[in-house]
Amino acid sequence: MFTRGMFSARARCLFTIAFVGLISLATEAAESYTENPGSEGDGKFTIGPEYKIDPDLTDKGNPKGKAFEFTMRLADSKIFRGDDSTLEPAKKAVRTERKIFLYVPASYQDGAKAPLLIIHDGPGQLPLVRNALDNLTVSKDPKRKLPAFVAIAVQNGGNDGKNSERGLEYDTMSDRLARFIQDEVLPAVLNNVEIKAAYPKFALTDNPWGKAVIGCSSGGAAALTMGWFRPDLFRRVIAYSGTFVDQQDDDAAEEAKYPLGAWEYHSGMKLIETSEKKPLRIFTHVSENDLRPKDPEETHHNWVMAGQRTADALKAKGYHHRFIFSLDTRHCDRRVFEQTLADTLVWIWRGYHAD
Repeated sequence: MFTRGMFSARARCLFTIAFVGLISLATEAAESYTENPGSEGDGKFTIGPEYKIDPDLTDKGNPKGKAFEFTMRLADSKIFRGDDSTLEPAKKAVRTERKIFLYVPASYQDGAKAPLLIIHDGPGQLPLVRNALDNLTVSKDPKRKLPAFVAIAVQNGGNDGKNSERGLEYDTMSDRLARFIQDEVLPAVLNNVEIKAAYPKFALTDNPWGKAVIGCSSGGAAALTMGWFRPDLFRRVIAYSGTFVDQQDDDAAEEAKYPLGAWEYHSGMKLIETSEKKPLRIFTHVSENDLRPKDPEETHHNWVMAGQRTADALKAKGYHHRFIFSLDTRHCDRRVFEQTLADTLVWIWRGYHAD
């Protein structure tokens, strides 16, 4: 006869075996999935100096989906509680809760395993993404059509730069943010009462090729980091004005392995060049007048140089990569999003098909 303690240990063991088995099955399913996106849209492009909004990013009167909003308390998180030793809350306030914004396009069919787009710094680009979904999921042009993905905009934990919660979440070279989104945000979405009431069979895909991430500045660096460290979870990356510079907390544990933070992707350790090619599809961008250090010698804080070097490294490694250099624009310039985001979304989802 088993005692309570013995049963608990045995149950935990069985649960672990089952969980590992599920992960193995999910991995096998992902690797059996194939797509042939081709090379159309790959390469380097220069735009500007004049800009106009893409009509597909405006309201064209097509059927609208449903929008949802809820909050997650930082104190309830096991990954980003807001109490890390790297933080300086007296100087850079930490939020007590973060907002989650979600948009389900009208063309989503309840019960389907929806692909998804994580948007950093929510709501961020969500208004433009909503219009793109309304217009391009119903497009008659197979070369300019989007899958009915669910847009999930996640607010950061507060403030910016080193020793901030946002900086910890976005600039740290680790899989921590990917795990937070996968293990905490997505389950919160799936278990949300209002979403379940509207879509009783609501489901999200487990296919990493069905999961994209977009961000700007540190959010752009975070998008690449999520894919880089966890390509088993996220494989489509969109980074505008990416902070591929040395902005990781100086007292972060990751400093020992990646002393120059995201600068290591293209310079220093040259991670993109020296690492095995990963199953990723990547869009990057930098503005002509993006952020630059006051001291020209501090090259590892030069956004323009970092963006160009990242693009060169991705091209040399043979990634499916699209790079935009925008003239007469600044950091995370709204005009760049308004002109390019529809094209970017179409390109990043090229080749995707439902499981």
